[in-house]
Amino acid sequence: MDVSWKLQIQQFIDDVRQNLDAARVEPGFTRGDPRLRALAAATVEALAAERGQDAAPPWAVNVPPLAHPWFVSGIENLKAAALVESPVYFRRRNIFVLGNFLARA
Repeated sequence: MDVSWKLQIQQFIDDVRQNLDAARVEPGFTRGDPRLRALAAATVEALAAERGQDAAPPWAVNVPPLAHPWFVSGIENLKAAALVESPVYFRRRNIFVLGNFLARA
């Protein structure tokens, strides 16, 4: 997996936050990668909840959890923190992120 997905997920976060209806924003960077598709789905669900929107986008609802856990940071020493801090939208898709994953400067 190429590193550019990190920049693309950050742009996706910005795009969702700038759009009044999070359900209208779909990721264009997943290119059939199930990990990125699941990450994008969890991200849009978390951002919709942040905004008080109950409904998940239809495309996100159909994204299944990953077969194996994915610790997005990729740093062994951060796995325990990711297990504790990861929001439910990520955990239920078997994705583990740090508490600041959705934070943007």
